[in-house]
Amino acid sequence: MNKIVEKLTVILGKRSYPIKIGSGIIKEDNIFWPLKPGDQAMLVTNKTLANLLKDKVFYHLRKSGIKIDQVILSDGEQYKTLNEMEVIISALLEKKHTRDTTLIALGGGVIGDLTGFAASVYQRGVRFIQIPTTLLSQVDASVGGKTSVNHLFGKNMIGSFWQPSSVIIDVDCLKTLPYNQLVSGMAEVIKYAIIFDESFFSWLEENIETILSLDYKAISYCIKKCCELKAKLISLDEREKNFRALLNLGHTYGHAIEVHAGYGNWLHGEAISAGIVMAARTSELLGNLEKNDFKRILMLLKRTGLPIKGPKNMSAASYIPYMMRDKKVISGEIRLVLPLSIGKAEIYSNIDKNIILSAIKDSQ
Repeated sequence: MNKIVEKLTVILGKRSYPIKIGSGIIKEDNIFWPLKPGDQAMLVTNKTLANLLKDKVFYHLRKSGIKIDQVILSDGEQYKTLNEMEVIISALLEKKHTRDTTLIALGGGVIGDLTGFAASVYQRGVRFIQIPTTLLSQVDASVGGKTSVNHLFGKNMIGSFWQPSSVIIDVDCLKTLPYNQLVSGMAEVIKYAIIFDESFFSWLEENIETILSLDYKAISYCIKKCCELKAKLISLDEREKNFRALLNLGHTYGHAIEVHAGYGNWLHGEAISAGIVMAARTSELLGNLEKNDFKRILMLLKRTGLPIKGPKNMSAASYIPYMMRDKKVISGEIRLVLPLSIGKAEIYSNIDKNIILSAIKDSQ
């Protein structure tokens, strides 16, 4: 029998919302809270998932009495653009969706970000539901209300904070994932452990093979743990004024890789993995991170199958212009999230650029 394994809540006053985690739950009636019979909704997905999962979700939405339309976008990070968002807006207008409509994002981080951003601006804001289908979106991107599209000059530079009405995580969706996408998602899981929880990191070291084999108990624990950590942070710092920025460990370097390589050529998790190594090496060079902790981080990423080096054809100097466009830059100073030990990280600024360059060179 299918059942909801866990229900967590992101506490944001009147905008609080549930995260439901389970197996086969997208096939259950009345799972699509807060939708009720007679409501209007628009399902947003991509061409790949349209063949794999869309019909099941569509069927159960209709069965629940929802008036449902659909829009199918191209698949890939290179399509996380204003042009694709306009496709969603046009579909909503063509089908005469009003201010009380609900958008439903069925997909990974790209679909979730595009749908959330469209929901935040359509008629000045409508509800949306996240149904994340990749590990990366289940453990990170679907929770927290960050929505955005990419720009030629920088990743996630155009966007808004717009919280979903609910997040529905069906672990069975992971069976549709290509293996490299599963591995990519693990970069965000490892990131959480490095920032917040040494015992979780040790658990990952012991269980990495089991997790990658999609053992239900292990993967569910993984997702729940990350969602708990993120939900707590968002409740305390929704708009990233201070410590929510810790979640950007590895991202300043990683986003530089993604933009330089061309969106989609490096998977997000792959770039973040190389970025985590660069951040850890920066911290080691500053005398903050012990050599043994650095080795453990390197080894876990390697065992997971993630890259521990940046692109061969990208010079250390070429990272800096991208890093200077990072959203954490204040008054022209690069601010970096650096691990101090496994389970503890801090935000640093005024770091000597030569140390940053050395850390990048050591990770090439």
